[in-house]
Amino acid sequence: MTEAPAQTPTLLSLVPKAEAKQSMKDFKSDQEVRWCPGCGDYAVLAAVQGFMPELGLAKENIVFVSGIGCSSRFPYYMNTYGMHSIHGRAPAIATGLASSRRDLSVWVVTGDGDALSIGGNHLIHALRRNVNLKILLFNNRIYGLTKGQYSPTSEVGKLTKSSPMGSLDAPFNPVSLAIGAEASFVARTVDSDRKHLTEVLRAAADHQGTALVEIYQNCNIFNDGAFEVLKDQEQAQEAVIRLTHGQPIRFGADNAKGVVRDPATGDLRVVAVTPANEADILVHDAHTTSPTNAFALSRLADPDTLHHTPIGVFRSVERAVYDTQMADQLDTAVEQHGKGDLTALLAGTDNWTVVG
Repeated sequence: MTEAPAQTPTLLSLVPKAEAKQSMKDFKSDQEVRWCPGCGDYAVLAAVQGFMPELGLAKENIVFVSGIGCSSRFPYYMNTYGMHSIHGRAPAIATGLASSRRDLSVWVVTGDGDALSIGGNHLIHALRRNVNLKILLFNNRIYGLTKGQYSPTSEVGKLTKSSPMGSLDAPFNPVSLAIGAEASFVARTVDSDRKHLTEVLRAAADHQGTALVEIYQNCNIFNDGAFEVLKDQEQAQEAVIRLTHGQPIRFGADNAKGVVRDPATGDLRVVAVTPANEADILVHDAHTTSPTNAFALSRLADPDTLHHTPIGVFRSVERAVYDTQMADQLDTAVEQHGKGDLTALLAGTDNWTVVG
């Protein structure tokens, strides 16, 4: 097992602290929250508003950037700075903001349609660059704002307004996608599990670089009960695998089930734990440099039934942070060449005279 990476001074130390102690109420805006009654977004909003005081940061130095979709109304309801941007472009806008203003704590709120369809390209590049962003990806496996079309995470065969005979598209697995894009922090949680959601948010906030958190979120109008197997107390005991760094991956009643690596295929599989195989149970290592086990864990769940779904932090590793490297390059350039002249740069030497 790999030890947790040595802690360097956190990038949050660059963000000004709040002058007085804050509460959840301080992060509630004066805007009426307007989601459908029963929407899972309410639970996520309450968790984030309740968690923000823990950071101890000045509200004026926290920014929420969103794209388009139901989840993207989030900035209106946070008493911080925020921007409701354009479809799929929230990671790009947030990248510019985080890179140019290192005194800000920048959060992206997006959905499975916004992030993984038109925004897929922006998402993977933010992850590979390792910009200091925290990306909350609400996944309800449906297009909610546009009234119930299948999304990039909808299961094959999904009957929707845009796929009346069943979706033919193989769905994205957001956690697999993020790990494949070399994300340095990847986690999954569930909207209705306030305690677990807050724990994951805390870990994401502490991470230096891009943190992607997939949040399974119920759309009770167009895809109600999509994650019921993970929420129902009896079913969840056998379906949910809670990942804890440094602990054997066991679950079920009395931890009677565990995850092992199949010696024949190299894949991970679920087994009943016995004295004979107990030593083979995989110990979760979120901090190992290799993404192999994290990726294999992300593929463990059955995409249709969601049985054996891991939640928690899959991967949390230290990697150079893009905005820190960019700031260092700018400092070096100033030291070597002095401050630049923007007017001279714009005028340049490569110009033309247009003759009528």
